[in-house]
Amino acid sequence: MKLFFKSQFIVLLFSVPFFFSCSSDLDFNQTKNLRLEPTYVANLVYFDIPANEFVTNGVENSQFIDRSTVDLFNNTFFVNDLAKVELDFEINNTIARAYTINVKLFNANGIQIDTISIDVPSYYGAPNVITKKEVFQGTRLATLKNTTRIEMTLRMASGTALTESSTGNIKMRSGITAYFVIQ
Repeated sequence: MKLFFKSQFIVLLFSVPFFFSCSSDLDFNQTKNLRLEPTYVANLVYFDIPANEFVTNGVENSQFIDRSTVDLFNNTFFVNDLAKVELDFEINNTIARAYTINVKLFNANGIQIDTISIDVPSYYGAPNVITKKEVFQGTRLATLKNTTRIEMTLRMASGTALTESSTGNIKMRSGITAYFVIQ
């Protein structure tokens, strides 16, 4: 029993310094100069379309359209604190046909307010990776903030007809990097 009290005393003796702390006057005015610059990175669109999917019942489809609603800019954080946006695109074409990818931005009234156009050359056996970066700042960023719908069109150029046994594919990866300034 005596040993128990000695060990308790030793623990208490070494614990006492932890109950005291040092402090200084806090200056809450320092927060007025606070400036945060977070960056947000996310995937935007990805697709991988084999050449034979451009053919349905022996008939070639030369165009694909995808429409998406964008409600991101309804958030006041994005509208007020967004300083810059970069859209990155990477397209790899292994189909023996050229393509044009158009990314169209529409406002709430259905009016097209911006277009990003990417020409993808035909595949001839060599690596065929196309990259493009679109930067939205200033007036162009204000236009982006008015976007409520995005429409992506993949249009195949004329050339040798594709069949259900055609090989290759067209892949696109895209991402968004959003830069914020919070004061």
